[in-house]
Amino acid sequence: MDLSIFLILFQDGIVNAAIYALLALAMVLVFTVTRVIFVPIGEFVSFGALSLAAIELGRMPGTVWLLLLFGVASGIVTLWSERRALTPRIWIATLAETVVLPVAIAGLVAVLAPGKPAQIVQILLALAVTAPLGLYIYGAVYRPLAEASVLVLLIVSVALHIALVGLGLIFFGAEGSRTTPLSRASFTLGDLSLSGQAASVLVVTAILIAALYLFFGRTLIGKALQATAVNRVGARLVGISPLFSGRFAFGLAALIGTLGGILISPLTTIYYDTGFIIGLKGFVAAIIGGLVSYPVAAGAALLVGVIESFASFHASELKEVIVFMIIVPILLVRSQGALVLEDEE
Repeated sequence: MDLSIFLILFQDGIVNAAIYALLALAMVLVFTVTRVIFVPIGEFVSFGALSLAAIELGRMPGTVWLLLLFGVASGIVTLWSERRALTPRIWIATLAETVVLPVAIAGLVAVLAPGKPAQIVQILLALAVTAPLGLYIYGAVYRPLAEASVLVLLIVSVALHIALVGLGLIFFGAEGSRTTPLSRASFTLGDLSLSGQAASVLVVTAILIAALYLFFGRTLIGKALQATAVNRVGARLVGISPLFSGRFAFGLAALIGTLGGILISPLTTIYYDTGFIIGLKGFVAAIIGGLVSYPVAAGAALLVGVIESFASFHASELKEVIVFMIIVPILLVRSQGALVLEDEE
């Protein structure tokens, strides 16, 4: 391996690591706030990319039907949960959020998509169609299970992932898609050549990480989420709603996952089930961070991306195995300091 090959592999690893870092941060956010290991985060990568691809072709993306489906389901669950304290205000607010808003988004896409608007408008439409799914999935699936054990929540997450993959196949089909790059420019530095899209991925990821840092450190909502992550009961005692925190965490994670899919879709073909593997690699990084540390998770994503890139060069058929094997020694080390809990009789 000469220097030029090394630099190419390292560059690919850094670009992939940027996406893994975003997903790892999203998973840490959701777990610390709600105790949910958000396995379906990868589906937002696939749905975001495929929605944008459909809009670029002037078609209505299948995600619209998912949005309507989960919106109605979330509305039903919300009204049932609030049935003992229903007021006209709750009725109106719930219907506006879970029925009117999805229908409005669907109508907006139906009007604008056939005209093939500017790329930024297409990206915003893809975000509008996909990101709210996080809110509705929380309301329909996880809100009724807010007090369940971590194991139950994990089982539900796996079941939800399987269901979303199946729905993705129905609504998007088995064909893969790529989207138009954000930039077609090319930058050369010695033996290293960086495409405009790869540069866009790195820049947008850096901006998002900086924005998240400022959000959690400087805003009231960010501090409320941190308080919920540290002590759910204490946060509730000082007036922080666990429902609001959970909704916000899921909505932000869905937005991050959707952006990740939009960023990576010009670089590789995305299928309805592609996001699962990408999400798993983000999960490996999140596990290395203990599902609690944002900086460690981001650093671990860098490690995962670089190892994957070099593994694909030396042993491409084993690259996935090598990446997922990273987690084994980490778990072994962590298990040495873990407390052993006996089952209750």
